[in-house]
Parts: sequence; C-alpha cells; structure tokens
Amino acid sequence: MDYLDRLENESIYIIREAYNKYEKLGMLWSAGKDSTTLIHLTRKAFLGRVPIPVIYIDTYFHFQEMYDFRDKCVKMWDLNLIISNNKDAVKKGITPKDKLACCTARKTEALKQTIEEYGFEALLLGIRRDEHGIRAKERFFSPRDRNFRWNYQDQPPELWEQYKTRKEEGQHLRVHPLLSWTEIDVWKYIQRENLPVNPMYFARNGKRYRSLGCEPCTQSVKGNAGTIDDVIKEIEESKVGERSGRAQDKEEAYAMQKLRALGYM
Repeated sequence: MDYLDRLENESIYIIREAYNKYEKLGMLWSAGKDSTTLIHLTRKAFLGRVPIPVIYIDTYFHFQEMYDFRDKCVKMWDLNLIISNNKDAVKKGITPKDKLACCTARKTEALKQTIEEYGFEALLLGIRRDEHGIRAKERFFSPRDRNFRWNYQDQPPELWEQYKTRKEEGQHLRVHPLLSWTEIDVWKYIQRENLPVNPMYFARNGKRYRSLGCEPCTQSVKGNAGTIDDVIKEIEESKVGERSGRAQDKEEAYAMQKLRALGYM
C-alpha cells in the first residue's frame, strides 16, 4: 500500500463515519480540484454513487468554465445538486469591492440559508491543512456554533483516529476528509484515478490557475503546464503559494482567520 492508498483509506473512513453519524449530511463542492476529488472519494466509499446532496454556492461571480465543468460532472456522476445563493446580497448590490463583506454575504450567508432550509447537521468539505495557515488549525470533525462561528482556539483533540463526532445543540459540523493531503497529493491522485480536470488549471498564453474562486478575486499565475505531469513539476519547483492568486488570502494575516471564524469555507 503506497501513501496515496493510505490517504484514500483515511478519507473514505472519515466520509463513512460522517455518513453513519449524521442523518442530514451534505457536501460542499466548488468545482475545483479538491472538492471534485472529494466527490470521487465519496463515490468510492459508496460503490460508485454519491448518496448525499452536493451544494454549489453560486456567488454569480464565478468563471464560466467553472459553471461548465460543474454541469458536466453533475450529468456524468448523476449528482443531487443544490445551488445555493443569497438573493438578498444580489438585491443589495454587494460586490467584491469589499471582499470581507462580499464573502460573508454571498458565501457564508448563502450557506447559512441552505443549512437552515435543508436542516443539514454536518457538511463534507475538501479543504487541506497546507492551503493556508488558518486551515492548519482545523480538525477532521470541526464544530461551528448556531451563529456559524468557529472557535479556532478551542478545538477538540483528535488522537489515534478518535474523533469528537457528537454535535452539541445548535451546532453543525464541518468534516474535512482531505485535511492530511497536500496540493501535490491531490494532483497525483487525480492523475492515478483519471479524474476530470477543469481546463483552467492548464496553461493558456503562459498563465494558469492554481486555485479557483470568484472571477474578480482570482488571478492566474505564470505557468506553461499543459498536462498533469507538468502541473506537478511546476508545483514542486514553484516558490509561489497555491492561493497566491486569491484576493482574500492577500489581505492582512488576520483577514482569513476572521473570515473562517465567521463561517467562511
């Protein structure tokens, strides 16, 4: 068993544990590489099907390629897709001119509304520890209170595959099956499993994207990668962070911590 098999087994165990513990379980999907890998792992965990709803939070600012890739995968894998959005934010004209306000209104509030509407107890997410310093503080099973707040200074211990899966009254759980993976692990797994890839990750005119988000807040990075082998080689040689093109990650160090404490994905 190689290290990708070990990562896969760990993730599938966590996915099945969450499915067993929570009657109302959903999954967040951005149409990016990590959450698409999470969908594939869920299909492996349940004999080729995804038995839970898949939630796509639509800010109305995504790249067209993201919508196209989303629709392609929904059809290919027969996903039960929920498109979540905050119509009040649209009416109020909240835009990425104020990044914190926009992320809070169009992402966090949209997710709050979806959880309330469908009664989700827990959500699977495709985040990884190596993406950002604040995400390194997460646990595999991470509680949020009734107001979506995350107390990153008071995390439950997770030792020897013993997870605090019990949900307190008013809480919901964020479950992170890919937490131990790295960016290169994800790409090597995508290559091994022959998973579909959003074409935005490959180079066009000397630039490509390493992380996908809203169009006004996501910039491309220099690169010539046209294959997954090329992508892996560029990551191995790069001194640029994976999320260097994401505007919210360029704010002061406190900004992402504040966003996640307020419920940001």
